[in-house]
Amino acid sequence: MSKKEVIEEKAWALLSEETAARNLIPVDAEYVRQGNEYSLLLYIDKEGGVTVEDCEAVSRALDPKLDEEDFIPDAYTLYVSSPGLGRPIRRPRDYVFAKGKAVELRLFRPVDGQKEYEGILTDFDEESATLDIDGQPCRFMKSDISLLRLAFDF
Repeated sequence: MSKKEVIEEKAWALLSEETAARNLIPVDAEYVRQGNEYSLLLYIDKEGGVTVEDCEAVSRALDPKLDEEDFIPDAYTLYVSSPGLGRPIRRPRDYVFAKGKAVELRLFRPVDGQKEYEGILTDFDEESATLDIDGQPCRFMKSDISLLRLAFDF
């Protein structure tokens, strides 16, 4: 496991504990480097959406725990936020979170002349995602998917 993966898994464990205590949903933990700076990005959600106060509370609760555990060797900035409307669904936990919800799907190459689909994510496995599109199950291979994200209406 890479350093990045170890940090993300440990941060995910702490995030999962904290969100469970607050009736929030952990969505993702990312450790990223941008130039010479590192950031720990933690994403949370809840039915109806998270508030700034939710993000602040989780950040304040996790900050001392991260210092205590001290598993991140670099100086970093901690960010806690909602996953955002356009956040892609990539990891297994993203699929778990999105199951049963409306999603938008784009393919690298058209199938039957169409590259974009919208439906309900009903199932997934390591190789594919199944959407209910107008009452019909449609299976797409993950290797053919260029983008999968939650659908949103304005």
